[in-house]
Amino acid sequence: QVQLVESGGGLVQAGGSLRLSCTASGSILRMDAMGWYRQAPGKQRELVATITNTSDSVKGRFTISIDNAKNTMYLQMNSLKPEDTAVYYCNARRRSGTAFVNYWGQGTQVTVSS
Repeated sequence: QVQLVESGGGLVQAGGSLRLSCTASGSILRMDAMGWYRQAPGKQRELVATITNTSDSVKGRFTISIDNAKNTMYLQMNSLKPEDTAVYYCNARRRSGTAFVNYWGQGTQVTVSS
């Protein structure tokens, strides 16, 4: 079992920056994929970024990185916009046979004021 803990959310003005962290209880080297998702009020959860894929809505502003030694994934968010307001979730995925097992963090709130 892997536990994921996010941190770094908060309230920021438009144009500002935040860095989210996601620390895993076990080695993230065991994971087949990791990424960040977000869910705004009244909307479905959507992909923000993985190592190989970034949503067009954040491309050029958000950067994902992974520090394997610290079992931690980061999301550097620059030039934040009010529409980036959402709960941000860390995701890790591991293959199990022909299926995947998904692990989720508890989420961290990001609020961008105009």
